[in-house]
Amino acid sequence: MRLLEFQVHVFLIGAVLWHCQLSVAFEIVGKVDIFRQRPCPAFLMFENAAYLEDMSFELPCNCKPEEVPAVVWYYQRRLGSNETTVLTDYNGTTFVDATNIRRGTSVLLRFSIRMFSLIVFKTQVEDTGHYICGNRQGAYFYGYDIDVQSSRDAIVLFADRNQHPTKDQEEKRFSVFTTFWDWTICDRCGVRGEQRRIGMCYVKSEYLFTRYRKALQNVASCGSAAVPGRFKRMMIARKTEILIRSCTMPCRKEKEDRIKSYLTQKINNVITGMGSKISIPDVPTQFYSLQMGYTLVISCPDARPESAVAWDKDDKRLYRTEYLSGGNRSRRVFIDHGNQLHITYTMEEDKGLYFCWLEGRRTAGFHLFVLRKKTRARSISDPETIFAMKLILVSYLFLFVLFVIIHICKCILYMCGCG
Repeated sequence: MRLLEFQVHVFLIGAVLWHCQLSVAFEIVGKVDIFRQRPCPAFLMFENAAYLEDMSFELPCNCKPEEVPAVVWYYQRRLGSNETTVLTDYNGTTFVDATNIRRGTSVLLRFSIRMFSLIVFKTQVEDTGHYICGNRQGAYFYGYDIDVQSSRDAIVLFADRNQHPTKDQEEKRFSVFTTFWDWTICDRCGVRGEQRRIGMCYVKSEYLFTRYRKALQNVASCGSAAVPGRFKRMMIARKTEILIRSCTMPCRKEKEDRIKSYLTQKINNVITGMGSKISIPDVPTQFYSLQMGYTLVISCPDARPESAVAWDKDDKRLYRTEYLSGGNRSRRVFIDHGNQLHITYTMEEDKGLYFCWLEGRRTAGFHLFVLRKKTRARSISDPETIFAMKLILVSYLFLFVLFVIIHICKCILYMCGCG
C-alpha cells in the first residue's frame, strides 16, 4: 500500500515538473525578438500610407540589426535630395505635448520616438515625403512614403441633402477614385447626432514606380511619390472628401453615470431650494473670461482629429450641417476638421455654457464669460499719457532747435554779404 502511494506521489511530482517545463518553454518562445524574425531588405523600399491634415500617425521601424540599440529617423521631401532632416534626439526620449501644437509648427517640434517608432503629431501638408529608419552612421533599414492630404479645401458632402461622392476620374493611363474610411460612431447619444466619413484620394495605374509598396497592387494615394508627376498635374483638381450624415444612438446607462446624475440632481435641488438660479453641469467644467473682439479656439479634452466630437451651446446643438468649416465661409462661429470650435470675433451673445461630446458621451463643459470693453478718461499718471507728453515735448524742442539753427545760418550769410 505504501509502495502504491509512493508511486502516485512520484507520478504527480513528475507531472508538475513536466507542466512547468512546458510553461517555461512557452514563455521563452513568446519573448523572441521580432527583429530576429524579420531581416531588413537588401534594397530599400517605401511603404505608402495616406493621412488627413491635422491627424497624428505612428511609423514603426519594422526591421533593424539586432546590435543597433537606438534608431535615427530621417526625412526627405524628395528621394535622393541633398536636404535631409534628422528627426531624433539620439536617445529616443523626445516628449511632445500635443495640446500646445498649432498649425504651422515645424516638424522638428512635433515628433516623438517611442520604442523605435516615430510619432508625428498634428500633421501638415508639408510633412508629405519619405521617412526612413536608420542609425547614426547613415545606414537605412526601413522606409515610408507618407502622403498628407489637405483638409482646408476638402469637399464636404451631406448625405441628408442627397449629396454624393465625386465620380471616379478615368484617364487613358490611370484612374482616380476616393476611398472612404469607416463611419465614425454617432457623436451624440439620446438625441440626433452626426457621423463623419473621411474619403482619401487614390490613383490606380500600371505605371506607378515599383520602389513603393502598396496595400493593393497598382494602387497608391494621389500625393504619393509612386505617382508620376505628369499624372499629378492632370488630377490636381481632385480633393479630399468628407461625408456627413445624421444618426441616432441610445445612451449607455452605466452605474457610475446614474450615481453622478443622482448626486448632481440633489445638489441642484438644494441650490434651487435656496433661491439660486445656478445650474451645475454633470461634467467637469472650465471657466473662461474673455473681452469682446478676441479670437477663441476650444478643443475637446482627450479628443483626436479622427474622433467623433460634437459641440453644444446651452440647449442648442451646433451641428456640422450648419457650422462645419468650409460650408459657410462668412460664419463667425465654426467647427474645423480637427474637431475644434472657433469663435473668430467674440461678442456678448457668445457667452454661455458650451458642451463637448466625445465618442457619443458628453465629457466636458466650458463656461464662457464675455466682458465689455470699458472706456475711461485718461489721467496724467497713465503711462500712455506720460509717453504722449514726452513725445510732444521732444518734438517741440527739435522744431525749436531747427528754427534757431536756420535763423543763425541766415544771419551769418547776411553778415558775410552772401544774402
